[in-house]
Amino acid sequence: MLDFAKMTGAGNDFIVIDDRANAVGGDARELAKQLCRRRLSVGADGLILVVPSTRADFRMRYFNADGSEADMCGNGGRCVAMFAHARGIAERKMVFESRSGLHEAEIVGDDSVSLTMSDPRALMLSVEIQLKGERVPVHRINTGVPHVVQEVTDLDDFPVVDVGQAIRHHREFMPEGANADFLRVLDEHTIDVRTYERGVEDETYACGTGAVAAALTTAALGKTTSPVAVRTRGGSTLTVGFFMSEHGFCDVTLTGEAKTVYEGALEQSED
Repeated sequence: MLDFAKMTGAGNDFIVIDDRANAVGGDARELAKQLCRRRLSVGADGLILVVPSTRADFRMRYFNADGSEADMCGNGGRCVAMFAHARGIAERKMVFESRSGLHEAEIVGDDSVSLTMSDPRALMLSVEIQLKGERVPVHRINTGVPHVVQEVTDLDDFPVVDVGQAIRHHREFMPEGANADFLRVLDEHTIDVRTYERGVEDETYACGTGAVAAALTTAALGKTTSPVAVRTRGGSTLTVGFFMSEHGFCDVTLTGEAKTVYEGALEQSED
């Protein structure tokens, strides 16, 4: 039997497994594809494995629902921190490792985690791309994974899946592709964001690295200042804190809910 926790971070849902003893074995990518299938299995946006680290409390491996392994997931990072603390793997303040580097995390409430994100890179503002027959200005930034950010006027009725898919597979962002974030600015400290995530290949209720990408992009454009409340499609609010100077951004944090929905055990096949 393989114990797991089903967790949610602002609507992003994950299957989390303590794999420090290599209980998963085999092909984790294939396991992610099997377990993340909605209606046919547990169902989730991604699979998170907690594995040993030689330089932190643990290492997080994150697999998208399609089996691809990602460098980082902001909402997944907050969930794995809550998971690790609940199981005695780490204290309330911890450091864990991902493919994007080391991250500090702190449990700041019964169901809230503050996570230090990687310093962003590759910020490019107002880049025009050909999209559905039109030249459209977008912004690019890597907040642990690549994101393309676009400000839109009618966010509620915007065709996120249609346009997001076109951006995700656009030749400008290949071969790795990019997540697509669509936003509107409400005031200096508040934005609404909807995200199409690669690997899930659909709109998700929230995206942690996408929330950071949207907040930092609007700050670089002079439209927001830290902290920025990012209102997600799932109804939750994520808070992005940062320091901005002429040299760029640093001290980026992502704070929000991380909850266990339920726990269970998977029966492993002999095959």
